[in-house]
Amino acid sequence: MSLVLDASLALAWYFQDEATATTDAVLDRVAETGAVVPALWRLELANGLQVAVRRGRISPAYRDASLADLTQMRIETDSETDVHAWSATLMLAEKHDLTLYDAAYLKLAQRRRLPLATLDRGLRRAAGKLDLPVLGT
Repeated sequence: MSLVLDASLALAWYFQDEATATTDAVLDRVAETGAVVPALWRLELANGLQVAVRRGRISPAYRDASLADLTQMRIETDSETDVHAWSATLMLAEKHDLTLYDAAYLKLAQRRRLPLATLDRGLRRAAGKLDLPVLGT
């Protein structure tokens, strides 16, 4: 696995107005070498796409096709996300003023010593303070 993939960046792949050369480069990297995600990633992705359906931004068929596309990628779900939730992840969230959801990505990148691919500003800022490599934007 080459990186920790945040839902914000993965969702950008499915919205033309959010995709950039950098998000496309991360997509290519994930296609080549895979990624790892915290256990909440699938819920966040499905929720982001479902919100887009509700807002009329995409169709349910496009949502379903996008999810099917994601299942074909080499994306590993971390099995230890919940083990750290009430300890190290909570401390990271508190220290960097993040949600626990965002801190789960940060903790995973720390544990696996991998770059973090995210578009979230707060998460990027916190990763920078921890000297973690960041991909995105």
